[in-house]
Amino acid sequence: MSRIDEAREMFARMEQAWSDGERTALLTITQVKGSAYRLPGAKMMMTEKGKMLGTLSGGCLESDLYGWAEKAIEEGKPRLVHYDLSESELWSLGIGCKGTMEVAIFPVHSSDPFWQSVREAVAQDRVISLAIELPTGVRAAFEGTNPIAGDMDALPAVVAQQLMQRVWSRTRAEVAVVDGRRFYVDTMRPSERLIICGAGHDAVPVAALAAKCGFRVTVLDPRKEFNGTGRFPAAEHLVVEPDQADPAQLSASWWVIMNHLQLRDEAALRLALQAHPKFVGVLGPVSRTQEMLNNIGADFDSGPIHAPIGLDIGAETIDEVAVSIVSELLAVRSGRLGESLHGREKIHG
Repeated sequence: MSRIDEAREMFARMEQAWSDGERTALLTITQVKGSAYRLPGAKMMMTEKGKMLGTLSGGCLESDLYGWAEKAIEEGKPRLVHYDLSESELWSLGIGCKGTMEVAIFPVHSSDPFWQSVREAVAQDRVISLAIELPTGVRAAFEGTNPIAGDMDALPAVVAQQLMQRVWSRTRAEVAVVDGRRFYVDTMRPSERLIICGAGHDAVPVAALAAKCGFRVTVLDPRKEFNGTGRFPAAEHLVVEPDQADPAQLSASWWVIMNHLQLRDEAALRLALQAHPKFVGVLGPVSRTQEMLNNIGADFDSGPIHAPIGLDIGAETIDEVAVSIVSELLAVRSGRLGESLHGREKIHG
C-alpha cells in the first residue's frame, strides 16, 4: 500500500511548480526484485528544472532519474527505467542494495482530466486505486471500488477485479500481467490513526516517532497543561477523560494505552475495545493488563490486544521504549513478526 500523505505532498509541490511555469513528472517504483532501498509504490516528483521532492533510492539514482524525467517531460510520454543495482562498476556507487528496480516516469499536466481526478481524491483523503498500463496505455482510477476516471471500458476485467478485491488488503503496489500486457496497480489509503492514551513524558517520543513513521497521532489525556502542541506538535489533541470520548468518532484506530494511572487506563481500554480497534497495545506487565480486563468485564479475546506492548530489544530509557513500541506498530502494520534480518537473502521478503 502506498501512503496517501506522500502522494498529497507530491501533488501539492507539483501545483506550486505549475504556478512557476514548470512542467512536472511523477516517478514511482513499479517493481523490485531482490533488495532495494524502497518498495513498489514509493513516489517522488521532479520538475523540468531539476527540483525534486522525495526519494526512491536514498540519493544514489536520483541524478540519473532526472535525466530520464527530462526526456519524459519533453516528449510528454511515460517512460520505464530499469536499474540493476548489482552492477557496481557501472554505477561506481557502492550501492548496498543489490536487486533490480523498475521505475515508471509519468509526465503530469495540470489539465489532464485523469490526473485531475487523482489529485482531487488524494487531496480529500479518499481511498484511491490506480491501474496504469506500462509504459503507456490504459489508465483507470477507482475511489474504493467505484471507477472515477480513465479508460474503464478498455481496462481488462481481470485487472479491475484484482484492483477492487484487494483495495482494503493491498500492502504494496504491484504489476499485474494480462495477455502479455503489464499493469501497474497501486492503492493509496489514509494513514492509520494512532490514539495515544496518556500525555506523560514517555508518550512524547512515542508520538513523535509514530508521526515520523506515517501514523496520524491523537493524544487523549484530560490534562491540558500536558496535552498540547508544546509537547506534542505533530499530534491532534483530545483533552477529555477516556469515558467522555465518543468511541464512534475513534473507530478503526490503533491504540497505545500508557496513562500510568490504572483507573484511567481501564477507562481507556474500555473505550478502545468499544471503538472496534485495529490494534490495542497496553504498557506494563501482562498481569496488570489482565487485572484491568477483569475489572472492565473483558478478556484478551475481546480485541486485538498486545500486552505488554513493544518488541523485546532490551529497552530501558523512554526513547528506547518508544523505539520498541513503534517497532511493534510497524511490524503489525506490515504483517511482519519483527524478527532480525540477520542471514536473510531478501530484506523485504
